[in-house]
Amino acid sequence: MTLFWLSTLILVIVASLFIAIPMSQRTNNNDQPLRDELNKAFYKDRLAELEAETQEGLVGDPQALITELKQSLLDDVPSRSELTRESMSAKGAIFVLAMLLMITLSYGLYAEYGSYSQVKHWQQVSASLPELSKKLMIPSPHGVELTDQEMQDLTLSLRTRLHYQANDVTGWLLLGRIGMANRDMQTAIGASKKAYELAPKDGDVQFGYAQALILSNDEWEQNQARTLLLKLAQADDVDLRVFSLLAFDAFENSDYTKAIAYWQQMQQMIGPNDTRYDMLTRSIESAQRNLSANRSPALSVKVTVRLADTVIVPKDGVLIVSIHSADGAPIPVAAARYPLSQFPVTVLLDNSNSMLQGRDLSQLERLIVRARLDNDGNVATREGDWFGESTIVEIGDPVDITIDTQYH
Repeated sequence: MTLFWLSTLILVIVASLFIAIPMSQRTNNNDQPLRDELNKAFYKDRLAELEAETQEGLVGDPQALITELKQSLLDDVPSRSELTRESMSAKGAIFVLAMLLMITLSYGLYAEYGSYSQVKHWQQVSASLPELSKKLMIPSPHGVELTDQEMQDLTLSLRTRLHYQANDVTGWLLLGRIGMANRDMQTAIGASKKAYELAPKDGDVQFGYAQALILSNDEWEQNQARTLLLKLAQADDVDLRVFSLLAFDAFENSDYTKAIAYWQQMQQMIGPNDTRYDMLTRSIESAQRNLSANRSPALSVKVTVRLADTVIVPKDGVLIVSIHSADGAPIPVAAARYPLSQFPVTVLLDNSNSMLQGRDLSQLERLIVRARLDNDGNVATREGDWFGESTIVEIGDPVDITIDTQYH
């Protein structure tokens, strides 16, 4: 508010100059000459009367009366200093009254018809930006829920800040989160995209952008989000939220097998002592129930993949699990790829993972399962990849594979 009051003070000073300058200039006063002319006319008339009375013998000492008349005329003429003082006093009073009237009317009309309350609220909201940002950054239930009014205030404050600091990555990221909280996907995606353009290599920014895109109704934007998330899932230090969002996306798209795999990876990352472990177990059980409702358990293959001690996990790569007919044919009947995480890992394959048109996984009675650590994402190249293979098993039986061999 300091700038507001400073601006109004400057305007008051300028307005006072428009009042003071004209009043300080000398103006011709016509009252005094008129008064002098009247006094002279009265003096001449009185002299004429005295002369007539003297001739008639009515006045004994005419000279004394003339002297008295002259003295009364001089007494009726005020001094210049008195006139100046009176004029300055009058002008000062008028100036003070004019200034008081101008200030009262200006501030009174602004308070009544202006936007003072809105400006004051805007200034208060801008000052509370750090406090509101901290509340938003701390997720529930550990943090404090923001009310609808606080969300509106935070949005206003952020938009004001971003208007003057368009390169503030954190500000754009926060605005995107607010948009998601308010289900305003246009704001969420637009703000998150701006943050991503400013810092495309920042992990938090990538996740925030992916989180906004995954909630979009546009399929292309959803695929873009999955690409970002899979890239983040291959990092050395994977954020738990990445697998959580991947699991959510898989579950929402009825890909319960992948959702279970992601949640199991999250359990391996946090350990059974974490309070979230049981929640993930319930999510896995829910996905398994949905999976069982969609198909017979005998038509799926549960595969647990382990790594030998000699295996070197590639930095950028994927896990490919494929199911082949019992004769060992190289072309898989079903296959799926998963991001690399901690091992052992358990996955489920069913008819949704079938690769051959007209031939489903459920049509096999006996099968072989192969698992491979692909280091470049290209299934056509094998050099340097690690792999393992199961024995021939019956469909529906659990499969345990150890990856221990490297292609040369």
